[in-house]
Amino acid sequence: MADERAKPARLHQHCQDVVTDVAGGPEAVRSPSTRPSSIHQGSLNDDGLVVLARHGRTELNAAGLLRGHLDPALDSVGETEVLALGRAVAQTLAGRPVVRIVCSPLRRAIQTASAIAAALPEPPVVQAAQGLIDRDYGHWAGHSREEVQARFGSVDAADGVESAIAVTERARAALDAQLPLLASGALVLVAHDAVNRLLLASLDPGLGPADEIGQSTACWNLLSYRDHTWQVDRVDQKVWVPD
Repeated sequence: MADERAKPARLHQHCQDVVTDVAGGPEAVRSPSTRPSSIHQGSLNDDGLVVLARHGRTELNAAGLLRGHLDPALDSVGETEVLALGRAVAQTLAGRPVVRIVCSPLRRAIQTASAIAAALPEPPVVQAAQGLIDRDYGHWAGHSREEVQARFGSVDAADGVESAIAVTERARAALDAQLPLLASGALVLVAHDAVNRLLLASLDPGLGPADEIGQSTACWNLLSYRDHTWQVDRVDQKVWVPD
């Protein structure tokens, strides 16, 4: 029981080392779904590996409400989830240096990135990038998806919601900006449900529509860069923890 009570404190301490730059460019500091047939069976010996993770659970996630640019912290389940996620990422990338973790500037993503960094043998530089921030739902943040869909037919059609194209373009730019580092080792990106789904769908149309791609809280996806092309090797991987 004492160990469980210590978890949030350790996570909070690591978050003290992360500085976000929400204005634009990143500011550095030290610090299971069914697999679609289109997913490539990439070898971990291939160059250019990127783990794309989703943040852990928050109270808004648990309540089924849109988060957007609201900034809740992880709840107790989320804190446990990201510790398991950190161990899974460390195991997946074992033997390969992780040269950078890039995350959304929102607190739930920073906490998740910090937990991953702490689980690695050599904690890498952590950066916050505006391109990975959650989709902007405008004044509909804090409302349920069902409520918005009932009124407008879809979230995409709701007034004040950031377009799917805009989210995809900025997320892809944030990913592509890391290309020069891939020769030195692996990278980890930590973002959000909508961001990850749209990015994965753009990288591999064979995965189907973005809304049909699973992205559990604290899940991870594996991307590889081969022959000047991004490939999706694994989707929605997660070590499940009890609620």
